[in-house]
Amino acid sequence: TPARMRSNPCPTKRQSSQRKAGPRLVWSVQTAAAIILSMVERLVSFGEITFDAQRGALSKNGKPLNVSERAIALLTALIDADGQAVSKQDLMAKAWPGMIVEEGNLTVQIAALRKALGSDAVGNDWIVTVPRVGYRLLVPQVIPAQTVEPIVLPSLAVLPFSNLSADLEQDYFADGVVEDIITALSRFKSFAVIARNSSFTYKGQAFDVRQVGKELGVRYVLEGSVRRANNKLRISAQLVDSETAAHLWARLFDGSVDDVFAFQDQITESVVAIVEPNIREAEIARSRRERPQSLAAYDLYLKAQAMRWHVASRSETEEVNDLLSGALDIEPTNATYLALAAWSLHAPNIRGWEPVTEDRRQLSVQFIERALRYAGDDATVLSQCSNILSHALQEYARGIEIARRAVDANPNDLTAVNVAGVTALHFGDLDDALIYFHRAIRLNPRDASVAWPLTGIAHAEMIKGNFAEALRWAEKSLALNPQFIFTYWMLIAASAHLGRIDEAQRWLARFRVLGPEVTIASIRAGQPARDPSRMAAILEGLRLAGLPEE
Repeated sequence: TPARMRSNPCPTKRQSSQRKAGPRLVWSVQTAAAIILSMVERLVSFGEITFDAQRGALSKNGKPLNVSERAIALLTALIDADGQAVSKQDLMAKAWPGMIVEEGNLTVQIAALRKALGSDAVGNDWIVTVPRVGYRLLVPQVIPAQTVEPIVLPSLAVLPFSNLSADLEQDYFADGVVEDIITALSRFKSFAVIARNSSFTYKGQAFDVRQVGKELGVRYVLEGSVRRANNKLRISAQLVDSETAAHLWARLFDGSVDDVFAFQDQITESVVAIVEPNIREAEIARSRRERPQSLAAYDLYLKAQAMRWHVASRSETEEVNDLLSGALDIEPTNATYLALAAWSLHAPNIRGWEPVTEDRRQLSVQFIERALRYAGDDATVLSQCSNILSHALQEYARGIEIARRAVDANPNDLTAVNVAGVTALHFGDLDDALIYFHRAIRLNPRDASVAWPLTGIAHAEMIKGNFAEALRWAEKSLALNPQFIFTYWMLIAASAHLGRIDEAQRWLARFRVLGPEVTIASIRAGQPARDPSRMAAILEGLRLAGLPEE
């Protein structure tokens, strides 16, 4: 494949034998050669798009775009034409060398490439149709390579799972699991997933993950196996750091052949939900270990992300603000940084520490609007924007709609599911909120952010008057994240309603360490006001325990 050719231009004997295996690999090498021969020492930039001609890598706003090899070949041909029209015949010869294909195939690839590239500042497609001729690209700007910071987002390859069964027909099941995992992981925007046609070149081959990482240019490799014994199926999956070969996560899945497709869905959901936060944690650790002095935007963002779930004081919130401000100085159109910066501006108010100033409120509005402009279908960004819109800016209807969009964009994104639950908790159906929260817990029960749905369930039980249940769920949340300030609201209020005033006051004393100036009024001011009854039991319990009104 092009990725392997770029990282290893001198083929090994194993690679040479692979190329003889079938037309797909022959086509890949021919295409790779055509692309490489056309490349020069340059980066091409147009609008939010950057094309690294040396690597054949395409990105938008610094995030990799997952496009096909044919799309890369077509884009290369259009760029080489320097704004001139390229005939359909020439484009097909570039993308399908030595093959006879219908013109409809070109139309499909151009449409997919247009969708990936988007439009320019005034709404024009970057790829222009030239009637009765072909297509041309709006003339891009060639930028010296040294002036553009390389893409630093992590990348992942999902390799074919090995079939360890005596039954060779289980190959279809293993391949189906991997294809579903690749599709689901591709919805996440925090890392890039190598396309199936690249990772599946390793099917049936013995490999070293470190070599795979070098050949495909990825940091992480997801590998696994499938084994059938009588009516039972066992799937194993491991996430591996390709540089060190260290296992970051591993799990076994056991199920029945009778329910093979439901089992496949369960594996996909579980692997996808756990891989993303494990990659996030590995990247945060990498940033601390390898780049402690780096001023790159991504490193600043990683440091802020590491702190966000464990902020225990206003000074730490300001540190998060400073990190994100630095990241935005470098990448002012990065939707991920913008959304997190908007949240961080409101964090002290949401926690009841202090009211948000008008200046900060207006700045957060600007961040939200810019984030939504650049977000596309990034579920994490959409959900964070929804949370601020509905929770802090009181734009309830818009917040609800964007929360739904986020879950539709990626139902396996933990943040999106959490925010949808919080939205339903404050403005919608409590049963819907509980469905979202329980799904979030099922997606990844050990992630630190699961303190959010655990506390959300406690809140729902408080609303229903089930104070003992609320206390039980709050204690689970506390065990996972003892600095999640909202959990203390539930512990204090539920204990007080159950008549355990001494216990409530012990929780209150711990809470006052995290928020010494918090009052009933400041908590009320930081929470949505659309339905005050959703906070009533909590505020009354805090009052019973002795939290001051003002």
